[in-house]
Amino acid sequence: MRTLVKLILAGGLLAAQTAGAIGPVPVSLRGVPAPPVPGLADGADPIVVDKGAAIALGKALFWDTNVGSDGQACASCHFHAGVDSRIKNQINPGQNGIDAGGQAFDILPSGGGGPNHVLRPEDFPLHQFSDPASNASPVVYSTDDVVGSAGSFGGRYKAVTPFSGTSDLCSRSADEVFNVNHIGVRKVTARNAPTVINAVFNHRNFWDGRANNIFNGSSPWGERDPDAGVWVKTAAGTVARQRLHLINSSLASQALAPPVKGDTEMGCAGRIWPDIGRKLLLRQPLQYQQVHPRDSVLGPYSLSTGGQPKPGLNTLYRSLMTQAFNPKYWAYGGIGPFGAPAGGGIPYNQMEANFALFFGIAIQLYESTLVSDQSPFDLSPIDANMKPTWSNIVGETPEQTAALAASLKNGVNLFIENHCNLCHAGPTLTLAAVTTNASLLTPNQGRTFGPPATPIAYGPNAFGPFGAAARAGLTQYGNTVTRDTNIRQLPKLMDLGYANIGAAEADADAGLDGTDDFGHPLSYSAQYVEYLLGNPASIVDPGVDRIRACDFISPLAYNFQLSLPYYFLPGDGLVADGSREGVLRNQDCINPVTAYVPTTAAAQANLAGPKMALATHGAFKIPTLRNIELTGPYMHNGGMASLRQVVEFYGRHGNFTSDTLHFHLGSFSTLLSSSQNSTDLINFLLALTDERVRYQRAPFDHPQLTVPHGQVGDEARVSGGNPLNPGLGLDQSLAIPAVGAEGSNTPISAFLSATP
Repeated sequence: MRTLVKLILAGGLLAAQTAGAIGPVPVSLRGVPAPPVPGLADGADPIVVDKGAAIALGKALFWDTNVGSDGQACASCHFHAGVDSRIKNQINPGQNGIDAGGQAFDILPSGGGGPNHVLRPEDFPLHQFSDPASNASPVVYSTDDVVGSAGSFGGRYKAVTPFSGTSDLCSRSADEVFNVNHIGVRKVTARNAPTVINAVFNHRNFWDGRANNIFNGSSPWGERDPDAGVWVKTAAGTVARQRLHLINSSLASQALAPPVKGDTEMGCAGRIWPDIGRKLLLRQPLQYQQVHPRDSVLGPYSLSTGGQPKPGLNTLYRSLMTQAFNPKYWAYGGIGPFGAPAGGGIPYNQMEANFALFFGIAIQLYESTLVSDQSPFDLSPIDANMKPTWSNIVGETPEQTAALAASLKNGVNLFIENHCNLCHAGPTLTLAAVTTNASLLTPNQGRTFGPPATPIAYGPNAFGPFGAAARAGLTQYGNTVTRDTNIRQLPKLMDLGYANIGAAEADADAGLDGTDDFGHPLSYSAQYVEYLLGNPASIVDPGVDRIRACDFISPLAYNFQLSLPYYFLPGDGLVADGSREGVLRNQDCINPVTAYVPTTAAAQANLAGPKMALATHGAFKIPTLRNIELTGPYMHNGGMASLRQVVEFYGRHGNFTSDTLHFHLGSFSTLLSSSQNSTDLINFLLALTDERVRYQRAPFDHPQLTVPHGQVGDEARVSGGNPLNPGLGLDQSLAIPAVGAEGSNTPISAFLSATP
């Protein structure tokens, strides 16, 4: 259908479209800047006045186990190539599902499962067919359980101690779900932990996109939160609460959720950000954790010497914060309208009241340094077709070099031919990097990125000749919504960078089809429907009312009289896109006849029909593929342990079919046609590993970290007597040593040391 329409309408553009029909080629991340954040550290009155101090503050906070209520740091779930590689007590029973099965654990293929189970290779994948190459073969095992990340014991927050001690005062007891014979174990998240490396390029973060692109200074919800704001000293003796609007700051939004949202990830329920500020501000950063004297960021603050590692930094959190941030956010010395602890006590001061602002921005600035752009793929020169030559690859013999280069070249070709590139596009290899992808596709005289030997010019051909990026819905205009076809070749509105790929049943986790704390849909495409209906009050994210319809992969409307049941046509009632706002959105359209949208009456008349259909249920953010060798288990449910299982999954066209399953799941035709093809594609994926990540070299070095790793005992019996409460299990832990800028001599390994 789409091809027929293009043949009819494209005319002289057909040749160019055919040339670009394969879509974008994967491109290097070298020289690609992070999305700008105007007003953060620039301008006449910036928020951050010392960026170096802010990065140091962010790194300390990210790795500090004092941030959590019972020893959890942000890094506890992101210590291994930016993800969580733990194998004990990592199972959630599927609590994001719509049925009661999410409260009961299943027996896994190894014969065990549930709380405190130690994952084994035979437990994967979580959905198994008798023939891994065919989803038409009998299912031999399936579970709605999820491999997530162990977090907190939970409990109800009561108070903090501001000078010492890792744990908060909370009312704790064994959880009804996460226990072994009534002895409590740590709770486990209902989704796998995605990598924080290169996450700065994502327009939104979390699997469901709920970490808003706009940082409001006090919650993850951006402009959606009507009560958001920060306290600003406006004059001597005067303070006021003001709105904050920092774009391209999803990492800051993301940072504000785990420490205070619920009691699973990091904190006890009921804890708020001023409480965390009170706990930390007068402490040494990393109070109980060693810091390498040659840490790339924290080395100058480290108390360690060459032969004597010591915990902590030679400063206080308060000192780092005041050095990093504009005084108007912390210098008010009076007792203001900042509230007081729920349990009573001294009212909060301005520093404590604004601690969410400091925490979010500092974490974002630190995580912005975690860019892996030195993989073999990034460093390879490219040929006239923008494909890597792999001339930088050297084997042990000339014959091995030639064989590996041939395998990698075929791997890239398979990646493109099987349409992997239509989701994993741009230098970060994900459509979710909306701003970055749009910026690189915008003509910018003299600007280049990519391998130094063969730089790539900014502009519409940055991701391949003949505007190949448009095949994936990418243009310089940065749409966050597109329209593409589902597995049944029916077009549906979708959030760009999100897809249902059938890894799990759609009802096991709604994903992008969820809502925020205020009842608004997380999805941009659901808001775009409201725009089409003429309901501007229902649009809670800026930019949704500026979506360009002519950039959709599958058009919404044709100003051309045809008989097409899934598209708006002149007979339905059309208006030029942008005419409502007085600024037409028809510049640089491939097909100008698609630069139209339905009238509000036409949209309302078709609301329940296929023309307005959404593909958001069970959709999740498309992850980056960089360092994928090291970031298992894979998918939002952690359902696959090895790259071989991932290739088999795509080769069999997914696990589950639903009405929102993306069309491309039916496109992987040659991945499993030979064992050599599978090996070649995997070899290409392996070439996306940055050796600095593998060896934890700067900027991926870090302080010491003690990570909870199940409870003493096994899935049948756990030793109680935890100091937090005798009814909780004693923690086992992993000891992650401090690493300096030069990295470790021991490489980190794949999940379960899986063979690719």
